[in-house]
Amino acid sequence: MHIMEGFLPATHAIAWTMVSAPFVVHGVRSIKKKVDEHPEAKMLLGVAGAFSFVISALKLPSVTGSSSHLTGTGLGAVLFGPTAMTVLGTIVLLFQALLLAHGGLTTLGANVFAMAIVGPFVAYGIYRLGQQRQWPLALSVFMAAALGDLATYITTSVQLALAFPDPTSGIIGSLAKFATVFAVTQVPLAIIEGLITVVIVNVLTKYSARELAALKVLLRLEVKA
Repeated sequence: MHIMEGFLPATHAIAWTMVSAPFVVHGVRSIKKKVDEHPEAKMLLGVAGAFSFVISALKLPSVTGSSSHLTGTGLGAVLFGPTAMTVLGTIVLLFQALLLAHGGLTTLGANVFAMAIVGPFVAYGIYRLGQQRQWPLALSVFMAAALGDLATYITTSVQLALAFPDPTSGIIGSLAKFATVFAVTQVPLAIIEGLITVVIVNVLTKYSARELAALKVLLRLEVKA
């Protein structure tokens, strides 16, 4: 997923930036409000951001112009909701573009939309669905992280298909090709991300129960103090 620098046509790069910008602005306001109300959230926000930065920097070559890797956005979405992860994901993608040549500045808007917007919103929606249906916490977290990861790659496939339609079969044919290649590499990675996220949430509920209990409105976890 990180579409590389200069790979998208200028019109597509600008369009995805314009689409992503309002989500990021809203996310900044949301984080500020949450931190003002719960200063203890700062450390966990940092953990969520660092987790996404490290885990998404471990990339595997995939389709020309892109790469496959874990995203790490499911954890932040489960703990703080999707809007907070939109901001953290944007910071992660910006740092990786500047420091690791992973992704790019011209494609930042597209990468943000896929990894920092669609992924977290899908992850959060799946997690909330699991909670409403009273799934075990581990299952809710696993499904949220895994499907949020897959949603990111489906979105990237759509973005690439829109930018580079197949000469014969058009956007649909191009989407089938991109999605097929991504699915081969990403399904096992999504499963791995789901399992890792479950482990981290279990550790947090064991060793940071007081902090999570204090943030029970902010964090949508059933934590016993």
